[in-house]
Amino acid sequence: MKWFSNFRNVKIVLIVVAALIAATSLIVSNALVSDLKTEERKKMQVWADAMDYLNRADENTDLSLVLSVLNGNTTIPVVVTDKKGAISQHRNIEIPSDTDSLAVLMDVVARMRADGRIIRVDLGADGEDYLEVCYSESLILKQLAYYPYVQLIVVLLFFVVCFFAILSSKRAEQNRVWVGLSKETAHQLGTPISSLMAWTTVLKEKYPSDELIPEMERDVARLQRVAERFSKIGSLPEPTSEDAVDVVERAVEYMKRRSPSQVTYTFSAPRRPLLVRMNAPLIEWVVENLCKNAVDAMNGAGAINISLKQGKDYIYLEVSDTGKGIPKSKHKQVFEPGYTTKKRGWGLGLSLAKRIVEEYHKGRIYVKKSAVGRGTTFCVELKK
Repeated sequence: MKWFSNFRNVKIVLIVVAALIAATSLIVSNALVSDLKTEERKKMQVWADAMDYLNRADENTDLSLVLSVLNGNTTIPVVVTDKKGAISQHRNIEIPSDTDSLAVLMDVVARMRADGRIIRVDLGADGEDYLEVCYSESLILKQLAYYPYVQLIVVLLFFVVCFFAILSSKRAEQNRVWVGLSKETAHQLGTPISSLMAWTTVLKEKYPSDELIPEMERDVARLQRVAERFSKIGSLPEPTSEDAVDVVERAVEYMKRRSPSQVTYTFSAPRRPLLVRMNAPLIEWVVENLCKNAVDAMNGAGAINISLKQGKDYIYLEVSDTGKGIPKSKHKQVFEPGYTTKKRGWGLGLSLAKRIVEEYHKGRIYVKKSAVGRGTTFCVELKK
């Protein structure tokens, strides 16, 4: 049961089952079509025998049964030719009114001969005079031959629609869980943060010259900002025109102060201002998450390079590290909720970053490049 609880494993099972159904359907259908071809061949042999009997009959022969057999063929296209290849008669072949009927029939006969659908009818004992009965598959048989493939396409489309419906439902359910968790976290943080703000005010009044109190105030303000970010998950924040350089720089400076001393940061950006409509606290959160992941990937020692570049319609934020890298097969998986390589952690950082960038800011976030053992570069695209 645990194996089936993994959605990826369920997808594999569904694909294998669909492939087995498709293969079985094709095998059975092809077997039926093959049997029908054999039956049509037998019918045409009887038709050719009736043609032979008609040519040998005299004025005293009862032809009612023979004519019944000959006229009973209303589905199988057939052309009768003599030994010189001249067409004597044809049945069940549509000839367009504005075309040369003889040319059309000769073309049909050529295709029938190429397919090997010919029955020879000897008119004399010496075999010098004969007719050739050329035929092709009936319209019903042709439709049956194509029907399994049409059926498979319909089943495949139905399967794809159902698969994406299930996937969408699963993602919607995950989103509701993460949104509820984020809002509950913000709610739970609200009371202790308010209490801490009050206590810092009391301490500031009692010890106005203490150098640690301003640091405490900054940390409490930081906590308040974090709670505000969590509270905005699930609702559509109002974007404002912000200088992207200032926003990213604030996040980088914050991470510098809280990263190990063995981690070095470099930040490059174009000239200010680089105006972008965004929600600044949420974009700062994205930058911080990318930097935290970079620090974890480097085990607390290495170099992180943050760069801002501007294009015609977009700005590009790149965060590179010298960490352990990400295998190419995991480039999309790292953004899935719950995915983490750490012993501790919920695996929500990159998932929330993706939601902030793509759903709230209509941008893109992706792994631009990565090499195992050499590092990773994440790229964030935002409209100018």
